[in-house]
Amino acid sequence: MGNLLKVLTCTELDQGPNFFLDFENAQPTDGEQEVWNQISAVLQDSESMLADLQAYKGAGQEIRDAIQNPNDIQLQEKAWNSVCPLVVRLKRFYEFSLRLEKALQSLLESLTCPPYTPTQHLEREQALAKEFAEILHFTLRFDELKMRNPAIQNDFSYYRRTISRNRINNMHLDIENEVNNEMANRMSLFYAEATPMLKTLSNATTHFVSENKTLPIENTTDCLSTMASVCKVMLETPEYRSRFTSEETLMFCMRVMVGVIILYDHVHPVGAFSKTSKIDMKGCIKVLKEQPPDTVEGLLNALRFTTKHLNDESTSKQIRAMLQ
Repeated sequence: MGNLLKVLTCTELDQGPNFFLDFENAQPTDGEQEVWNQISAVLQDSESMLADLQAYKGAGQEIRDAIQNPNDIQLQEKAWNSVCPLVVRLKRFYEFSLRLEKALQSLLESLTCPPYTPTQHLEREQALAKEFAEILHFTLRFDELKMRNPAIQNDFSYYRRTISRNRINNMHLDIENEVNNEMANRMSLFYAEATPMLKTLSNATTHFVSENKTLPIENTTDCLSTMASVCKVMLETPEYRSRFTSEETLMFCMRVMVGVIILYDHVHPVGAFSKTSKIDMKGCIKVLKEQPPDTVEGLLNALRFTTKHLNDESTSKQIRAMLQ
C-alpha cells in the first residue's frame, strides 16, 4: 500500500492536508474492492452518457415547423417522431443521475465512517477517492454540456404539451409506456435545474447527512474540504505536478477541486466562502487563475454562477473581486 500512497508529508497546519492523491494509478485494496466494484459499474457508462449528450442536436426546426403549421398533420408527425427518441435519451440521462446518487451515498459511507478522519480515509482509500473525483469530474462536464444546449428543455416542453393535449383527447401514445406522467414530472424537475447533476449530488449528500444522524455533519463536509485542499496542494506543488503523466490529469484535478468546492458550498450550512470555511478559497482561485485562461474560464464561471453562498454578506470583498 505504501507505494500507492506516496505520501510526502501530511501536515494540516497552514495549507491543510498535504499528500499526493494518485488519480492516475490508484488501485483498490481488498477493503475497498466491494464498494469500488459497485461504483465502477456505474462510472463505466459515464463516457457514453457524455458522448450522447454532446451529440444531442434537438428537434428545434421540426418543432418550429409543426407549431407554425398546426393543421399540417405530416409536420405534426414529423416533429413528434423526432422528439420521441430524444425524450427516451433524456430519460436515460435522468436514470443515470439516480444511479450516480446511490453511488455517491455508498462512497460517502466508506469515506466518512469512524474511526478514521476524512484525511486518513482519503489517504488510505485512494481508489475510492479517485472514484469520488471521477463522479465530480463527470458532473461538471455533464452540466457544462447541458447548460450550453437549450434544445433539451425546448424538446421536453414540446413533448409534455403534446402529451397533455392528447390526454385531453383521451389518446394514449406508445411512448407513455416508456415515459409515463410521473416519470415526465420527475424529469421535468431535473432538467429545469441549471446544473441538474450537481443538484443530484448536492441532494444526495444532504440526504446522506440527514439519514446518518449519529455521524457528525463535519465528517461529510471535512471529506469535501479535504479533497479540495488535496487538489489545490497537488496543483501548486511542482513536486506533485511533475508526477502526473498527462496534462489531462491536471485538468481533471482542477475540475475535481471546483466540483468539490461547489458541493461543499451547497451542503455546508455557511458554505465555502465564509471565513470559517475549511477551504482556502483564495488559494484555490489563485491556482485556477495561474492556468491558461481558455482552459479555466468554464471552471471560474462554475464558481461564479453555480455556488450558493458567493454573494452572501459574509464573503470577503477580496474573494468576490478575484471572481469578478
